[in-house]
Amino acid sequence: MTDKLRIVFMGTPDFAVATLKTLLDHNYNIVGVITAPDKPAGRGRKLNESAVKTFAKQHDLHILQPTNLKDPDFITALKALNANLQIVVAFRMLPKVVWQMPALGTFNLHASLLPNYRGAAPINWAIINGEDKTGVSTFFIDEKIDTGAMILQKETAILPDENAGSLHDKLMAIGSDLVLETVKLIEDGHATTTPQSETPDIKTAYKLNKTNCKIDWEAPAQVIYNKIRGLSPYPAAWTMLKNGEELLDIKIYSANISNEAHTLETGTVRTTKKEIKIAVKDGFIIIDDIKLPGKRKMNSRDLLNGFQFQENAKVL
Repeated sequence: MTDKLRIVFMGTPDFAVATLKTLLDHNYNIVGVITAPDKPAGRGRKLNESAVKTFAKQHDLHILQPTNLKDPDFITALKALNANLQIVVAFRMLPKVVWQMPALGTFNLHASLLPNYRGAAPINWAIINGEDKTGVSTFFIDEKIDTGAMILQKETAILPDENAGSLHDKLMAIGSDLVLETVKLIEDGHATTTPQSETPDIKTAYKLNKTNCKIDWEAPAQVIYNKIRGLSPYPAAWTMLKNGEELLDIKIYSANISNEAHTLETGTVRTTKKEIKIAVKDGFIIIDDIKLPGKRKMNSRDLLNGFQFQENAKVL
């Protein structure tokens, strides 16, 4: 075991589990794991553990789940772990009293090529904005969000048909390797940092919400396609379907583009026995996977077996 380092690891979702596993696989001494409190979920409101907590329990790691990161009891418990390095992967903003605590600092893994896509949803926005590359960055945390001095970066291509789910998994693997590389540099005293550049054209990874996940059917087909794949499988791009007298809130998970010329009004829905296509200014969006309210996600062919689109059906 590497005893020189005493590491506190902070993270919550699956994305963070891969890094924690990599650190354990390489015999690093994880003296504590900080993760989100259990949350009620589902109809029974059963308490749900974070993915990191579940993994940490399986490996008998010491777990702390503060609701308030400034709580004096939590600060005391954190100090008692006597860590000299803290690693943050997909957690929340830390107060200064926490990130400045360890002698070797606190560094974060972020799923973008900083300084671009600082913020909550870097994987989604890189695809939504039509980027052909992204990556992961490690940096020492400072007072602001994702602005600290960078240690390492690793770049990867975004494939033309890649969605947020597949890119998430790719960056999760690349990111855990980058954290390992970063830890080795810190351990050997060879870590050097580069300040992030501040330019007016930096792109932001805004938090996803109902408004920015809605499809704008007036946009070019490529922009719509990028939005659909950038929000798939979660939280999913959505639109309103006006089907006769019904107004339905539907989610679209995957689609393709047809450049076929037409004279239809934007948003007009046309179907065959196998296909749902939506008219846009420069062609059609062909829907592959879709979800209607109260129904499971299904492919278009299965949906068309049991759902009737009216002649005047339109997305809004």
